Amino acid sequence: MCGIAGFCDFTKRTNEEIVKAMTDVIAYRGPDDEGRLFTALPEGNIGLGHKRLSILDLSPLGHQPYTFKGLQLIFNGEIYNFHEIRKKLQDKGYVFQSNSDTEVIIKAYDAYGMDCVQQFIGMFAFALLDIEKSKLFLVRDRAGVKPLYWYWKNDLFLFGSELKSFHLHPGFTKILNYDSLGLYFQYSYIPAPYSIYQDAYKVKPGYWVELDLKNKSIHHHQYWNVLAHYNKPKLSIGYNEAKAELTNLLLSSCEYRMIADVPVGLFLSGGYDSSAVAAILQSNRTEKLKTFTIGFTDKKFDEAPHAKKVAQQLGTDHTEYYCTHQEAFDIIPKLSFIYDEPFGDNSIIPTTLVSQLAIKQVKVALSADGGDEVFGGYPKFQMALNYTRKWPTWMSKVFATSMNLVNPDYIPFTHNLFNFSTRYNKIKSILAKGDPAHAMKIISQFNTDQELKKRFLFPYHPVTTDFDSADQLNEGNDDVNKMLAIDYRTFLVDNNLTKVDRATMSVSLEGREPLLDHRIIEFAARLPSAFKHTPGKSKIILKDIVHQYLPPAIMDRPKMGFIVPIMGWFKNELKDMILQYLDENRLKSDGLFNHREVIGLRNRYLAGHQENIQKIWHLLLFQMWKERWKI
Repeated sequence: MCGIAGFCDFTKRTNEEIVKAMTDVIAYRGPDDEGRLFTALPEGNIGLGHKRLSILDLSPLGHQPYTFKGLQLIFNGEIYNFHEIRKKLQDKGYVFQSNSDTEVIIKAYDAYGMDCVQQFIGMFAFALLDIEKSKLFLVRDRAGVKPLYWYWKNDLFLFGSELKSFHLHPGFTKILNYDSLGLYFQYSYIPAPYSIYQDAYKVKPGYWVELDLKNKSIHHHQYWNVLAHYNKPKLSIGYNEAKAELTNLLLSSCEYRMIADVPVGLFLSGGYDSSAVAAILQSNRTEKLKTFTIGFTDKKFDEAPHAKKVAQQLGTDHTEYYCTHQEAFDIIPKLSFIYDEPFGDNSIIPTTLVSQLAIKQVKVALSADGGDEVFGGYPKFQMALNYTRKWPTWMSKVFATSMNLVNPDYIPFTHNLFNFSTRYNKIKSILAKGDPAHAMKIISQFNTDQELKKRFLFPYHPVTTDFDSADQLNEGNDDVNKMLAIDYRTFLVDNNLTKVDRATMSVSLEGREPLLDHRIIEFAARLPSAFKHTPGKSKIILKDIVHQYLPPAIMDRPKMGFIVPIMGWFKNELKDMILQYLDENRLKSDGLFNHREVIGLRNRYLAGHQENIQKIWHLLLFQMWKERWKI
């Protein structure tokens, strides 16, 4: 894993020192080596920069940028099946100087063109300059495990692993994208392709962006689409056969992600997803797998005892650490740098802490994201079904119409009820539409459109995201599979994978995702939803696989989630932080928010009323981000 950054300046004003600055600011992504390449072409100046975290082929032969013929490559990630691809290329006459997957990528492109990405099993974000064709390609993996941004304005094209690199180019203009700001406050993250800045975007998973240097034009190519796999006919397969096939795919995926020339470990929560990875790996090796867990003294938020039971049952080399509140508090001021666009999932704190624990023993850590999105584990799926199936459609629409006649802010005796106005408007929207995929979208929101229109001083306009892609799914998909497909393209990518990438990379730790091998995703997409989720049951097939290794008595417990007790902190130890960043004068000076709305929300919470702490947390993190990046 590494960090990449670069530019194509058609004005020819940018020099090599700029690309050095753009990569130096993300040095933590790759502290082992660095490289830069500056090319003055007739069309413009091209700069490629790389910071290397050495995982495969630790020798200097893995140095980047990597060149071959008229090709230049910078690459972040891992191609796990590079040995197999390398063998095919050798059969075609290619000679290799290194044992790195980087060399395999550039020679695979030389052999197959951009079709080479179809052969890659892995996580990747890379930039490839083809001088002969006068084209620059930016490519992102199918799940979006690795981040990749681009910016295009005034004949300047920037790209990189993180937005903070763009700040080091004097041509970058950091102007807030108000639509993206609305998305942040709605979902706590900014869905692709949007970013917090105007003219800056994320490369979407399964896409490459092609910059034509001669025509100064940009083209987007989708080489993999999860919806297309959900739209394929469902497999005519028995449950036991499906379970056996999925077990084999999980084994292959997990073993691929153990390939490294450095120590590898696993984040273990004791839940089904991480336990599945731990069980499959430990059962196939004699050496003990290193596993890591952090705990909190507040038992409502402490998963460490569950993880310890799983580790003992499997026989892993387990390390647990109980964090103090102060250690968690110390993370908060760093978040605006680690996450260089607003990001509000509070599990960023424990994810960063467990990364700090793991880096003391390993250089690669397996995470287990994706189980809930792929196999139907989140409560929101059942909630969406309950809301939309409880009454006939006509009756739901009558209820919604009736609710539309009443402003929830003026209903007596409701002001102290938890999040009442938000919940009222969300239920009204769900009933009016009557569609589970839409219901999941609304359930996922922390603030409704009505709230944001009142809170913002600028015009708020809801924008289309992948939450609105249900119409691209055919009738072969029932409501459950539609929700899983959409959740894969939204919450998984831009919340969970963003969180893990930034947290692990902040301490120079490589994070890998064995549950997100595209072969698993493609197989699961074609399974009947009844193999995954039914009323009262979630992640059915994955849980049954885990029970082959771990008894239900150890595994069955209420879903907890990797969260921290911020509600108590903000009324006590961190109260001053709330008052500092949500100060009335500061809010007035910023000119973004209706200060009366924000101060009212803050004061009601501090007075003990049942306000949604997440809304305050999101405001706090945005204000800290805004201060850090001088917006």
